[in-house]
Amino acid sequence: MNDFNVGDTIKVHYKIIEAGKARVQPYDGIVLSKRGSGESKTFIVRHIGPDSVGVERIFQLNSPNIDKIDILKEGKVKRAKLFYLRGRIGKAATKVPSK
Repeated sequence: MNDFNVGDTIKVHYKIIEAGKARVQPYDGIVLSKRGSGESKTFIVRHIGPDSVGVERIFQLNSPNIDKIDILKEGKVKRAKLFYLRGRIGKAATKVPSK
């Protein structure tokens, strides 16, 4: 797996199995937090969906359904958790200083 940090904008390629067929669906957004240790590590990715609605998704880091993780942009933050982005609207919700 790629090494990413909180504040990075990433694209997670996640395998979805429907009606016996598997396809890969990309999900991109900002990493809000990483938590856990060992096999139970998780991370939260948030992106702004239609009508400026924030959508968050929790992924297991060691899941066999994660095909790959691409880092689109590295963020420079001073916090371990970026939950303050939940209260922001529009473009301000996606603004994280870059390295």
